[in-house]
Amino acid sequence: MLGPTSHTYFSQRLRLHYVDWGNPEAPPMILIHGGRDHCRNWDWVAEHFRNDYHIIAPDLRGHGDSQWMVGSSYQQIDYVYDIAQLLQQKNMSPVTVIGHSLGGSISLLYTALHPEQVKSLVCIEGMGPPPSLIKSRFERPTRERVHQWISDVRKSSGRTVRKYATLEDALQRMQEENPHLSEDQARHLTIHGSNQNEDGTFSWKFDNYVRNFSPIGIPFDEMGGLCADIQCPTLLVRGLESWASDPVADGRTEQFTCPLQVEAFADAGHWVHHDQLDLFVATVKSFLTASA
Repeated sequence: MLGPTSHTYFSQRLRLHYVDWGNPEAPPMILIHGGRDHCRNWDWVAEHFRNDYHIIAPDLRGHGDSQWMVGSSYQQIDYVYDIAQLLQQKNMSPVTVIGHSLGGSISLLYTALHPEQVKSLVCIEGMGPPPSLIKSRFERPTRERVHQWISDVRKSSGRTVRKYATLEDALQRMQEENPHLSEDQARHLTIHGSNQNEDGTFSWKFDNYVRNFSPIGIPFDEMGGLCADIQCPTLLVRGLESWASDPVADGRTEQFTCPLQVEAFADAGHWVHHDQLDLFVATVKSFLTASA
């Protein structure tokens, strides 16, 4: 595989990283990874689309080879701003957006706020927690949510970065996280997702503070309402072995007014684009062709 080139850009004074798969004369596409992940998790997807699109894939702040925040607050709206900055600086619009998990949520919000700049949207398990979990966890009084956040941040501040004695040990942890991965997939993700420490051990690249969800920001009910502002054809994807709930059954698809397609993949968990790569690519290509 001839890999992408590595680049940096700046957003809110942070030095952020992205990769570019070339083909700059082709229509633009951006691939946005999920939480505690990195831009090279898209390599297999990018390989299938690179001849037809100009693809870029960023490392979100606090992830991969992008700079960490000074402080502990990673808010979704800041991630969205970073994506807006990158696409504006690269002059990539109208753009096809594909996002996974946290990246899917970012993709939905970016598209809702910039509907005229997105041509098509593919969101892999990016609708957030099931409504029942949101109700129990996020609809608590503000005082409780802020105190919980303070407690979580304090725990993170005392958390020691986990070190793996060898790359093979880190690889084993990667395989435990997603048993659907092949040996080659797990090794690729581990190599690009870890750094070797000065003592020779290995640690994951992401900032542990990204685990904490800010008690402030756009309320979930308003996030859902913003989906009504999405205008482009949208494909929602989920794995039947994932924790994510069915957005049709729980009513969340009713928020959309754009042309909407929903696909569920058997034998796939949260990382559908890894677990069922060929079927995922075929589905997305068919969707994009029909949306053209």
